[in-house]
Amino acid sequence: MPKILTDAAVRKYRGGKTRREIRDGGAQGLFLIVQPSGAKSWALRYRRPDGRPAKLTLGPVDFSGKEPGGEPVIGTPLSLASARALAAEQHRHRKRGIDVAARHVSEKRQKAQASQHAAANTFAALARRHIDEHARPHTRRWRDTARLLGLAYLNDGSEPIMIKGGLADRWHNREVASVNGGDLYGVIDEARRIGIPGLTRRRRNGASDTQARAMGAALSKLFSWLVEHRKIAVNPAIGMYKPKAPPARDRVLNEAEIKWFWQVCVTLSEPFASLLKLLLLTGCRRGEVAGMMHGELSEDGTIWTIPGARTKNGRQHVVYLPSLAREIIAAVPRVGGKAGYLFTTTGKRPVSGWSKIKHRLDTAMLAHARAERGANAAVREWRLHDLRRTCATGMAELGIPPHIIEVSLNHVSGHKAGVAGIYNRAEHSAERKAALERWAAHVEALVTGPSAKVFAFKGAR
Repeated sequence: MPKILTDAAVRKYRGGKTRREIRDGGAQGLFLIVQPSGAKSWALRYRRPDGRPAKLTLGPVDFSGKEPGGEPVIGTPLSLASARALAAEQHRHRKRGIDVAARHVSEKRQKAQASQHAAANTFAALARRHIDEHARPHTRRWRDTARLLGLAYLNDGSEPIMIKGGLADRWHNREVASVNGGDLYGVIDEARRIGIPGLTRRRRNGASDTQARAMGAALSKLFSWLVEHRKIAVNPAIGMYKPKAPPARDRVLNEAEIKWFWQVCVTLSEPFASLLKLLLLTGCRRGEVAGMMHGELSEDGTIWTIPGARTKNGRQHVVYLPSLAREIIAAVPRVGGKAGYLFTTTGKRPVSGWSKIKHRLDTAMLAHARAERGANAAVREWRLHDLRRTCATGMAELGIPPHIIEVSLNHVSGHKAGVAGIYNRAEHSAERKAALERWAAHVEALVTGPSAKVFAFKGAR
């Protein structure tokens, strides 16, 4: 007849050379298991409905001396009394023909599957899937989208990291189905008033509708993708608040401002000095020029081919570089690196720090303006992207046809939009080459001295 265990006896047993099983005479089939390490647990031995012997581990021994509220549960720490109560409950199930061990294994499997499903459907997990499966293969600025959603992708190919305080970090354990319209409104409003969650708060005062629109667009695309892939049934982003887009810009640098801009560029350090000049001469976008790679240039340096992966419209763009642009590119100091970037200081990635450079441009251009026109002279606010519009306007004023300007700047609208763009595949290589060469010659004449012939820009403001 096995002895009836007591709390003191349970504490007294020590680990030995082998695993021990001490039967408790106070409960049918209950055993105290003592491992060689001294760890102790409870186990229930019984016979299955078909007569086969079986064992069910109930849980570790609880030495706290306190009985928890509620019924004892398999897998939790159990006192002697709780282990006996749990053993008696399992025997009642067994008498009803239930295989308690098999049921416990099934319940554990179901819990594990539910846990895996919940983990796979959290905001953080699905935001990453959205970036990897949709944004990264199909969009040009996918890294920006990832940062808005709280994920940072490094250039070394490693796994993305969650930005501290970003959305992925904030909602890393939250199932996407629980995110509602109120949550999205709160994030967009936060981006407008304070800044993007997890990123440096750049707004010293006032609100940023641009940041709010960017966050709203990122969330809208994510939740539309989640609906398409049946991760959620209802899109909480439908009808979501987003600040209205500002009126289309029409800022064009006038001839004096172009001259001041060029004079300032000459004083800047490389590679920014050359990069900024190319923005004006080619009319290409900032990211396209900054990301220029040696492999994109032809052997003789006359042609620059921008792959579709780096253009806004996803179309490969061929730029016939004018002689002035070729001279500028040839003079750029070479920085070694496997990436092959032309405008780089590290060799690993393109230059950055545009806000600081633009501030220096503005300050120096204002100084030039006041030196020429007096202390009250001013230079109206402008952006680097306005150089692209200045290039297009300048070519138009030089008499270059609109369709040549559009194809020269890889701009899909007007003559190249819709059906006309599908059937009109003419490259106009000679005309494009002549157009950019003429524009570069005009800029060069404008900035080299007062005796140069200057064309007035009617569209300049």
